[in-house]
Amino acid sequence: MGFFDKLRDGLARTKQQLVGRFEELVAKADSADGRTRPVDIDTVEALEELLLSADVGVPATARIVLSVRDRARKGESLRALVREEIRAIFEAVDADAAKRVAAAEGHRPHVILIVGVNGTGKTTTVGKLANLLKSQGQDPLVCAADTFRAAAVEQLEIWATRAHVDIVRAKEGADPAAVVFDAIQSGKAKGRNPVLVDTAGRLHNRVNLMNELDKIKRVAARAADGAPHEVLLVLDATVGQNGLQQAREFTSVAGVTGIVLTKLDGTAKGGVAVAIAHDLKLPIRYVGVGEGIDDLIPFSAQEYVDALFQEKW
Repeated sequence: MGFFDKLRDGLARTKQQLVGRFEELVAKADSADGRTRPVDIDTVEALEELLLSADVGVPATARIVLSVRDRARKGESLRALVREEIRAIFEAVDADAAKRVAAAEGHRPHVILIVGVNGTGKTTTVGKLANLLKSQGQDPLVCAADTFRAAAVEQLEIWATRAHVDIVRAKEGADPAAVVFDAIQSGKAKGRNPVLVDTAGRLHNRVNLMNELDKIKRVAARAADGAPHEVLLVLDATVGQNGLQQAREFTSVAGVTGIVLTKLDGTAKGGVAVAIAHDLKLPIRYVGVGEGIDDLIPFSAQEYVDALFQEKW
């Protein structure tokens, strides 16, 4: 199954939430020749309600609705207007992010911290990301820096074995920053790239744990120039708008550079991806669309919009 097919299937519940009512709006607004009739207040309100129900969020919904209302008299179809505006939200963020990622990837090894709260799928994401990068011809090394939970290390070892990549670990209770230092040194010595660091799940308001994360970043910077080069925050798509507050807090204290949106296949709130891009100005780097090792895929704004608004599956 190709990436687009996986994304399309992962968005099935969100599309189901959107498609029926959206098609009604399209039928109401679009004439037989595909041109848009003047959008009345009822259509605007229905579109607003529809986007909010998919967790697109208030600010992004307001932008989309305003654009549709202002441009509808130019003869564009309602479908085209909504698609274009959502794509523009992503592309504004992705253009800046692409430059930062390209600059960061020049470092060897490229160090990526994976952070987030408990239960978002952080450890499995590290394993799946290692597998994805391996399939793309890279030679990743995973680092088990969650030394508080023995189960986390064991889980990561299983994923590393499945992905056929090496893992650096320490005994339970070891200093996570020291494990990260050792992993980066190992990556340098063995020519492994990137180094994927699985950190302990933590709440943004737990000062001691956030201080520990700051220490990890400082030690990583001593081990490799510019490290960490990326800080990816794993968010659970099923929590919808609640995940945005997590992201805001983590970004302020951990310097998050991108998002991994997991469990997209288990929610009708897939519109939260739009809210993330619009409100946080953070790129979505990857999305999780299933439990299999191949079910983490690179995020594409174009494919996301196509998957949501494809007329026929």
